[in-house]
Amino acid sequence: MKIISMIPARYSASRFPGKLMQDLNGKSVILRTYEATVATNLFDDVFVVTDSDIIYNEIVNNGGKAIMSIKEHDCGSDRIAEAVENLDIDVVINVQGDEPFTDKESLLKLIQVFKEDDKKEVDLASLMIHITDTDEINNPNIVKVIIDQSNFALYFSRSPIPYLRDESVDVKYYKHKGVYAFRKQAILDFYRLPMLTLEASEKLEQLRYLEYGKRIKMVETDVQGIEIDTPEDLERAKKAWK
Repeated sequence: MKIISMIPARYSASRFPGKLMQDLNGKSVILRTYEATVATNLFDDVFVVTDSDIIYNEIVNNGGKAIMSIKEHDCGSDRIAEAVENLDIDVVINVQGDEPFTDKESLLKLIQVFKEDDKKEVDLASLMIHITDTDEINNPNIVKVIIDQSNFALYFSRSPIPYLRDESVDVKYYKHKGVYAFRKQAILDFYRLPMLTLEASEKLEQLRYLEYGKRIKMVETDVQGIEIDTPEDLERAKKAWK
């Protein structure tokens, strides 16, 4: 089984423009993320895929591998799909470019899903974290996921799910961590299928997979990491790096 990692990276970001090129204790955020992913030694290859000359040059000039997107894309999955279409691979793992603390343990759990999936029932796998804080549960910027008895995703939402009508029920809430592992065919299908109502409503690309009947295996992790979405996140990352 040939497994690679793709790190989709765009220069512009609505909340923190240019965040991937910000300095994180001597190196850019995107370079730190790339090096952390390579250092796991889990992949046959690791690429940054981008539409930015600045990011492309940052990786290549530091000895890394990068691919320039040919078309404009609305989401990371589309960017990856274009890049892997002509590559001889089985599984691609999407590592977010703003997560320089990418950890080996969580990525290994995703890889194991496919190594144990003899019947090829899993189209993609992703990570979730158990949360108990009420502010997190109610925060629309934190995506929640509910699962079935086999840990397949039933739904993702910005709303608290499930709705706790009976407070005596012991409900577990899970936060979706946006690291994905795809079978190659699943991400190519995503690229070719149009957006439907649920994805358009919640602005969550993973809902496109569910709407078209793809199966997403969720894997629990307790590794929070630091996603750099704001200047404040960057300052926290700098302190954590030390």
